[in-house]
Order: sequence, then C-alpha cells, then structure tokens
Amino acid sequence: MAEAFNSVELPQDKAARYAALAEEIAAVLEGEPDLTARMAVVAGMLAQSFPHFFWTGFYRVDPSRPGELVLGPYQGTLGCLRIPFGKGVCGAAAGRRETVVVEDVHAFPGHIACDSRSASEIVCPVFGAAGELIAVLDVDSEIPAAFDGTDAEGLNRILSRVFAA
Repeated sequence: MAEAFNSVELPQDKAARYAALAEEIAAVLEGEPDLTARMAVVAGMLAQSFPHFFWTGFYRVDPSRPGELVLGPYQGTLGCLRIPFGKGVCGAAAGRRETVVVEDVHAFPGHIACDSRSASEIVCPVFGAAGELIAVLDVDSEIPAAFDGTDAEGLNRILSRVFAA
C-alpha cells in the first residue's frame, strides 16, 4: 500500500490534485471495513499530500456522550480531546452538519485554540452510509485563508466516497 501512495504524482492544479488523491485513497481502502483504519489512512494521506496542512484529522461523534466529539486519528501536534457540538469550528460544523471554512481562526467566535500556530481552518462533516453524522474532518493551516471552495469540494468528495459508500 505505501509503495503505491509514495509513487503517486499529484497534479499541481488543486482540483485535479484532490481528484487524483480521491482515487488513490479509494484504492488503498478497498475492502477495509474498519472506520478507525479508514480515518487514519485519510488523515495520513491528506497530510502528506498538501504541505500547508498543519493539522489533519478526525473528531468522531461519541455515542456515549450525545452532542460531543472525541479526538480520532490525526496527523499533527496534540489535538483537543473533546469538543461539544456548537463550540469552535469543529463543533459548529457538527452542529450545522455542513462544511465550515474559516480564513482567520482568531476572528471566529468561540474558536478553540488547540495550537496557537493555526491561522485558518476547514472542517467537513463525515456522514455514514445511512446519512448519520459519524465525525468531522478538521484541517488547520498556519497560513491565513489557506482554504476555499475547491478544498471544500475536494475534501467532501473524498469523505463521501470513503465513508458514505
């Protein structure tokens, strides 16, 4: 698996880069049913594919604590362990069940600063096969305004292919 990933030449165009990566992730995960393993592969491959992704990982919906996210597989510095729905960017995306793109995290009301070096962020909801919210994908960058609609579309395409299928 690692050999296939390391040999991939990603296109320079961001949309094409996401499309190529979606194919590679799908190939690596073919036949793997475990959600944690799937999250770990997605976080790792995204982090390795985009150098400006400072922190890349998942916060899973905790079924034992309704309305709360718990840290899942990730790449980067220490993450927050738990985040309530509605709090911070991750909690906002979970509560709204929609992608949230933040150009300046310091201007976002209620932002949770797990690492003060983070400048911008994108958080995408992750839905299971039945349409239920199972997690959010959180990506932070040290670069202000690092994410846009192309990132939202590319990440959501990967997530729907990997988790909702």
